[in-house]
Amino acid sequence: MIILRKSNERGQANHGWLKSYHTFSFSDYYDPRHMNFSTLRVINEDWVEPSRGFATHPHNNMEIITYVLEGELEHKDSMGNGSIIRAGDVQKMSAGTGVTHSEANPSSKDPVHLLQIWIMPNKKGIPPAYEQKHFTEEEKKNKLLLIASYNKSENTVSIEQDANLYAGIFDAGFKYEKKLEKNRHHWLHVVKGNLEANGQKLETGDAIGIDQEDNLSIKATRKSELLFFDLA
Repeated sequence: MIILRKSNERGQANHGWLKSYHTFSFSDYYDPRHMNFSTLRVINEDWVEPSRGFATHPHNNMEIITYVLEGELEHKDSMGNGSIIRAGDVQKMSAGTGVTHSEANPSSKDPVHLLQIWIMPNKKGIPPAYEQKHFTEEEKKNKLLLIASYNKSENTVSIEQDANLYAGIFDAGFKYEKKLEKNRHHWLHVVKGNLEANGQKLETGDAIGIDQEDNLSIKATRKSELLFFDLA
């Protein structure tokens, strides 16, 4: 079964300093047909204007992953972490029992473009935790590179859920095949580009949910970047 989620059907918000697209219900956008996909709760595509950002606010019991596409994002939190997240970086914050943080665009002239992803944890009340790793374009070229996982690999950021997140950058014309486990759920999000996946033509911002399928089959129409979620 294939669930098609087109970019132009996502929820939208424009606050002046922040433009955002919501794949799943979030904040003032509510659609009972699109609340989550398995444990994947949020994919927000955000553009934050120069010298603006999210003031300090709380989270709890959520695995939050930030994937920067262009520009820089400054992070500060109540655990004492402070960092700049750039394109190619993957940041994970396990909110656990509770954490406050702020996120801001430190540039005075350039916007920052990012994806923020929330995954529901497999248990509540864990201690808050923070990780950040960088993955080069070459590492992601013409493959699906594991960037976040439950196995606490030193090569990924770790999340408190039986879920794996992969990133790939495919050249135009590249074909990719991956065998899928039928007892798991899979979500593919096109970060940018054009490709065909399991018979569906997808553009920037489009996504598909994949259930009870034997294989993932991708052909990039032009150079494309994507995220692929393997969920319990």
